[in-house]
This record gives sequence, structure tokens and C-alpha cells, in this order.
Amino acid sequence: MLQNKGFSKLTKEEKINWITSTYFSNPEEAEKLVKQYWNSNSQLQKLHDEFIENTLTNFYLPLGVAPNFVINDKIYTVPMAIEESSVVAAASKSAKFWAARGGFKATVLGTEKIGQVHFSYSGSFEKLEAFFKKKKSSFYEDTSSITKNMEKRGGGILDIQLVNKTDKLEDYYQLHATFNTKDSMGANFINSCLEQFAKTLEREVNSYEGFSENEKKIQIIMCILSNFVPNCVVRAEVSCKVEELNEDTEISPTEFAEKFVKAVQIAEIEPYRAVTHNKGIMNGIDAVVLATGNDFRAVEAGAHAYASRNGSYSSLSHASIENGVFKFWLDIPLALGTVGGLTSLHPLVKFSLEMLGKPSAEELMKIVAVTGLAQNFAALRSLTTTGIQKGHMKMHIHNILNQFQATKEEKEKVIAYFNDTTVSHSLVVDYLEQIRK
Repeated sequence: MLQNKGFSKLTKEEKINWITSTYFSNPEEAEKLVKQYWNSNSQLQKLHDEFIENTLTNFYLPLGVAPNFVINDKIYTVPMAIEESSVVAAASKSAKFWAARGGFKATVLGTEKIGQVHFSYSGSFEKLEAFFKKKKSSFYEDTSSITKNMEKRGGGILDIQLVNKTDKLEDYYQLHATFNTKDSMGANFINSCLEQFAKTLEREVNSYEGFSENEKKIQIIMCILSNFVPNCVVRAEVSCKVEELNEDTEISPTEFAEKFVKAVQIAEIEPYRAVTHNKGIMNGIDAVVLATGNDFRAVEAGAHAYASRNGSYSSLSHASIENGVFKFWLDIPLALGTVGGLTSLHPLVKFSLEMLGKPSAEELMKIVAVTGLAQNFAALRSLTTTGIQKGHMKMHIHNILNQFQATKEEKEKVIAYFNDTTVSHSLVVDYLEQIRK
């Protein structure tokens, strides 16, 4: 295919014309599709165009809601942006189930975020350590203009440590800093502090009399926040007496509870199961994180690192039965924000946050974690009773019918036919073809 080295300098119309004429057999149809997804409000479209680079159009995801979530005795309707069938329905079903049993409890266990300055130094560690202890206050002083506003809100730099990593990589050291960024996710704040730390480190090393000239050769490799935040964690949990797990008529509450706990234990020790188990949790978490304008890729990466923190990939959720009480809980790191970034720009993000009552970052952490736990409960409940496909395929049937452009009458007939019948893609297509004959 042809290269276009000046692509970024083209207007949006020119970009679309080049893309459609270069890659599509029917450029007119391709251009029509691209423009079909533009927002009719030109100002709103301009806002979307400026979120990223080389924008052609908008890529829509459904924004749904899961009502009836009772969290710490407060009722929420939770916004969820996701494309996967049955996720919103499953979260809603779990919310209703636990609302009748006291609701969800959620507790923020910590809000500490992390950033690091990675650097190389080939001299004596003892000298470097002595230097750091003497000059540590300089790092706080030099970032005071950056941290001033954050400190007014109760946040700021919590600590800075010198970390020796030479046992892992030759001459490798870190400045490992911890932060509280209050209601902002804090990426820009943390990275700005880290870059100043690097400047301070180089300056102070060069003027430090305790180093020889050779020992002053410190090389800054990079300065960046970490998306692994094992001390920015929230716990979501539910519990009830075993006999209250009585909604499934085909299984006794005791058998259900025992199978459920065993299913979680399998995910705790079997990585092949744990990955799919945790993916179900992230179905709920990512949907709310995306709807509220947060970075779901960062949350995903941090969650999976946390699931591996003990040396083997394991379940993020846990379950137990003690003294006749069933308990199900989830601990997960969530670095979220409710101010800054898209939270003040994207109209539907603002809509979602207002729907949630304009929560603080800590309150949003609780809501997101609970949604993940609800999603996990719904999946495990299906897996240990009717099987996962029954509910999922009932929802997926609409996608199959839309794929084959079924009419309203055809949809009604197909849905009625599969009400008590196993659903699969091929069976739905075969029955639709019978109707059409």
C-alpha cells in the first residue's frame, strides 16, 4: 500500500479521502459510513476529534445501566459502557439478588500511588545512600510549586525512597516515590514530580563533595508512574446465611454454597481457570471505568499484576463458609479519578458521574469494585447451576438475528422458539432459514 508521510498535516476531509480511495473498493460507501458516525452537533464532534490524533470518526459503544446496587446502604444505578452481551444483565441480576440480603459492603484499604525514577550508577552504594539521606529534603523543596495545589486538597508526595536493584540488573537504582492524588488519577501530577526529581538528582550529585568525579556519572534512564498500585486497594464483599441462598429451585442452598466456594478455590490455584475467572470480574470493572472516563488499560494491567503478586496467577476474589455464613469478597487495586482528564470533557462521562452522585475517587473505587464482584457472582452462579451458555446465548441471540437482518416478526418467532431450547449460532441460523422458507 502507498505511504502518506504527511498524513497528520492533512485536514480531516483529506485524511478520509486518502483512506477511502487507498484501501476501499467502494470509496463512496466507505466515506458514507465514516461520516454516518459523526455527531450532528459540530461543537461536540470537534471535542471528540481533539481527544486523539488523526481522528476520522467516532467508534460507539453502548452505554447501559445496572440499577438497584445497594453499596454501604446507599442505592446506585451504575453506568456501564461495554459491547459484550449479558454483562449488564448479569450485574443487574446480582445487584437485585444482594439488595434483598443487605447489599454490598465496600472499604478502601489504601490510596497510595507509585512513581519511579530509574537510573544507572556505578559507584559505591554506601556513598549513594549517604548522599540520598543528606539530600532527600531537596526533592520535596524542588517540587513544592508542583505539589502546592495538591497539598491544599490533602494530597501530595507521601515518601521518596532510594532502592538498590543491582542484584537484578547491573548499576540499576530507583527513586521510588509514593503519592496521594485525592480525586484525580494523578498521572500528570506524578510524572511532573518524577521529572523534577531527576533534575534534582543530577544537580545534587554533581555538587556533592562526597563523590569522586567518576562517581558523579549518574545516568537517568526514565521517569514514569507505575500502574501497579498494590497499596491503592479496595475491598468489596457480600455475606449472608447459607440458607438465604435459596433462589435457585434446582439446587439446595447448602450445595450451591459449597459448589460456589469450590469454584473460587479452583480459580485460586489453577491459572488457566483464574484468567477466565478474573476476565469476568474485569467485564464489570472495565465497563464502569470506561463509562466514568478512567483508564481501563491501566486498571487491567494493575489488576492482573496484583493477581500474580504471590508468584502465581490467581483469583482476585475469594469465598468461604464459616459457622453457616456464606461470604464472598474481592480485593483489587484501582487508581481512579473523578476530576481532570475526560471527566470534565466528555459529556457522557459527566452524565455517568452525575448519575452516580458525583462521587469522590474513593467512592468510585467502591462502586467499581462492587460491580466487578457482582459480575463474578453472576458468572459463578451460572457456572455452578445452569451453565454459562444458557443466559449468555439468550442475550447473544439478538446479535445473531441482527447479523442476518431479521425482521421484527422473525425475531419474535426465533426468540419464542428458543425460550426453552438450547441456543447456538448454527441452530439460530438454521431455524431462521426454516422460517424464511
